[in-house]
Amino acid sequence: MYQALYRKWRPKSFADVVGQAHITETLRRQAAQGRLSHAYLFTGTRGTGKTTCAKILAKAVNCQNPVDGDPCGQCPACQGIDNGSLLDVLELDAASNNGVDQVRALRDEAVYSPASVKYRVYIIDEVHMLSISAFNALLKILEEPPAHLIFILATTELHKVPATILSRCQRFAFKRIQPQDIAQRLRYVAEREGMALTDSAASLLSRLSDGAMRDALSLLDQCAASGGTIDGERVLDVLGLAGNVQTAELMGCVLRRDAQSSLLLLDKLYSGGKDVGALLGELSALTRDLLIRMTAPEGGASLLSGGYDDGLMDSLSQGVSPARLLFMASLLQSVTSSLPLSANRRTDAELCLLRLCDESLCGDVTALSARLARLEEGGLPVQASAAPTAAPAPAPKTQKKVPVQPAPPPADDVPPWEEERPPLPDAPPWEEEPPSGVEPAPPPEQPARRKVGVPAEPAPQPAPPSPAGCALWNELVEQYKNKLTPMYWFMLDDARGFLEGDEMVVRCGDGLTLESLDTPEVAAVIREATGAKLGREIRVRFALGSGDGPPEDKLEELIRQGSKFDSFTVKP
Repeated sequence: MYQALYRKWRPKSFADVVGQAHITETLRRQAAQGRLSHAYLFTGTRGTGKTTCAKILAKAVNCQNPVDGDPCGQCPACQGIDNGSLLDVLELDAASNNGVDQVRALRDEAVYSPASVKYRVYIIDEVHMLSISAFNALLKILEEPPAHLIFILATTELHKVPATILSRCQRFAFKRIQPQDIAQRLRYVAEREGMALTDSAASLLSRLSDGAMRDALSLLDQCAASGGTIDGERVLDVLGLAGNVQTAELMGCVLRRDAQSSLLLLDKLYSGGKDVGALLGELSALTRDLLIRMTAPEGGASLLSGGYDDGLMDSLSQGVSPARLLFMASLLQSVTSSLPLSANRRTDAELCLLRLCDESLCGDVTALSARLARLEEGGLPVQASAAPTAAPAPAPKTQKKVPVQPAPPPADDVPPWEEERPPLPDAPPWEEEPPSGVEPAPPPEQPARRKVGVPAEPAPQPAPPSPAGCALWNELVEQYKNKLTPMYWFMLDDARGFLEGDEMVVRCGDGLTLESLDTPEVAAVIREATGAKLGREIRVRFALGSGDGPPEDKLEELIRQGSKFDSFTVKP
């Protein structure tokens, strides 16, 4: 009868266990020195070796010919534990034996001495499934165990085990096995089984197993059923995955904001039997690799999945900001987690791709950030209504400048919008032209008009910034960005700094930029970087004005906005 690979190649000794050296070395020394605990608790994710190490420990404490703490595997005790014929070592599944009656029966039986070995060992798998009453029944024998009794508890959910049980056990945390260790074990098993397994297929299976050796062996067993050489394409076809090449192609369409090509490629993969959940998962893993490679180029190489070469990663990273990759990773994680409850998984995947290609479809703050980023890139214009806290939009400016005709200065220095205008058609009777030959009555004497908004003398303009001060800002702006979060980057691009003595004046193009940058955090970064460059203390001041020079004269601004008003006269 055929036996599954994960059962056939289950480790028989501590030396065969992969990726858990911090646990196997401790258990081997305890067995060799006889310093054994009466209760052990093994925790960790699935397929990491908890039950396997429990059975090896049961053999090590009862082996008749131990070898430096490892069981020999040849004596009757070792063979009886392996084939399950030794009744003194009992393995229970708490998921199906979680009642208080089963635990009471186990407790009553445990007081008897073992029949043929030194220790009676009880292995309780998924112990967190026991009921409260069952835990209370187990607690008494854990407090006062017989000398011949050892409990080994295993669980994947440590937080569900009562604290009274935890305090009476030695805990060992099993970690996820590294992909390179899993790949090496898969190649070893394939060689012994006569399978043709390529290195690329072993690496792919190790990544898909998510740190679980049992899952990796099960996937290998599934791929080997079709016969022939097991390569990357065979793994992708058998498991229904998109693969690195197709995932990279889809990522390229998304980064180019090509929604049409993204949807067509998704339809092609879906029609070929690919699972949309696995496809989005691979896209999320690639996004994570790009983000880590961009934010931690030196120390983050060991964190990458290793499924993509450097040339491909470099081509995908061109022109992409970390802020967009962070948004993509968050959206992919959110959609992937909600797919199991979705009524139509394909529709959710298509909507996800559309939002990845155009962030403005999200309808939240991300849409505003996307519009601002697209404006910097020369893309879509940003409307003032998109920003909840933005300043009111200024009046539209006249694109074509009208030359000003020279005129004698008026006596009262009346502003241009208060000059007399020709009467409108159908004027009221009191504004009609008098009949010819009739001398019009002189108008009553009017008091002098009051000047509104126009100073007696033009305000002195600030001195133009020096070229050296402007160059200093251009030189240090990248340092400012590196010390700030990405949300300030495009704001700094819309501002200009000018050094005036010991003061750095940062002039912002609009009110939204001024409100965003005028914070203690940004001021501290600019002050620290600029002071370190110049070797002296620097003050920082934020002002509203053009980023290319001094603020424009307010009178000219009023004149440009005067097109909104037909007349503007203040009566005394």
